[in-house]
Amino acid sequence: MTDARLTDRRILIIAADGFEQSELEVPRDRLEAAGAEVDIASIETGEITGWDEDDWGADVEVDLKIAHANIDEYDAVVLPGGQINPDLLRVEPDAIGLIQGFAEAGKPVAAICHAPWLLVEAGLVSGRRMTSYKSIRTDVANAGAEVVDEAVVVDGNIITSRCPDDLPAFCDAIIEALAEANAPA
Repeated sequence: MTDARLTDRRILIIAADGFEQSELEVPRDRLEAAGAEVDIASIETGEITGWDEDDWGADVEVDLKIAHANIDEYDAVVLPGGQINPDLLRVEPDAIGLIQGFAEAGKPVAAICHAPWLLVEAGLVSGRRMTSYKSIRTDVANAGAEVVDEAVVVDGNIITSRCPDDLPAFCDAIIEALAEANAPA
């Protein structure tokens, strides 16, 4: 069932092999159900393989290379976690530049679980209130964020959550941010 709150909205999900399966699929499906068009960008085209709890998960088709993504064509970016995925992406200049571009444009940047590592690499955490998976909270704090243990934290255009258990709140916050941006002034 589509609720159409996000009709005419385009969302980019940036991921690589080892993304946490639910942290890509649940936001993608919720955003599409709300009427948005969602594209998956990765380092290369083809398919990327998720991580599902304690083993490799399902493949997801990549729509475009990160290097070819145009910020002007999207209203928000979503960064799924998993341990492997953000570690691969944080050494990719195109990925970090794209995340910085979304932030500079004032568009929602949503990161869950280990994905705040990407926000650290992009220089976007200092002075912000954020959350993350418990094992990277020290990294986020050392980069200058006020780290809290909450299901979802919205600080300006940065949205963060801790883990798959927080996906309902995470998705609600993304949809709310996009619906507000879509509301008449």
